Amino acid sequence: MNFGLLLLRLLLAALLCGHGAQKLFGRFGGAGPDATAAVFERWGFVPGRPMVLLAGLAELTGAASLATGLLTPGGCAVIVGTMTVAAVATAPNGFWAQQGGCEVPFWYGAAAAVLGYTGPGAWSLDHAVGLDTLHGPGWGTAALAVGSAAAAVPLVLRSRVLRTRAQHHNEVTS
Repeated sequence: MNFGLLLLRLLLAALLCGHGAQKLFGRFGGAGPDATAAVFERWGFVPGRPMVLLAGLAELTGAASLATGLLTPGGCAVIVGTMTVAAVATAPNGFWAQQGGCEVPFWYGAAAAVLGYTGPGAWSLDHAVGLDTLHGPGWGTAALAVGSAAAAVPLVLRSRVLRTRAQHHNEVTS
């Protein structure tokens, strides 16, 4: 079980590092901060560049927490929140990634949520420093709640931007 949790944590952290590096540094075929900012702005996340930096740093921070197994519920909350925002933004394209949908952020967030419930296992810094109790139903639910609450802020701001755009479009076309 401990090896399985370590493997899950490391694989998810590696994917999240790549995801963040695509945004922040243009690595692994990513567009980098400026081109990604343009995409974020089309999605309604304005201004785009600070949102790209926030998303990329959140992905790297959450990945570091998961990889090391340190303060795991907090890292899970960061990933749940960041991936909830990404999933909502891409959901209009459907579920599957092939169509530009929300499959990837959904999976990353779901895997992080599961780790919030299971904890990182004995092969983790949480275990090494005596934070073994940071898992279970309460901690998993807290990670989901905190992540969801954090996601609400950019999603509410985005909805205002999209609503204003729609109103402006309606004024121009009428």
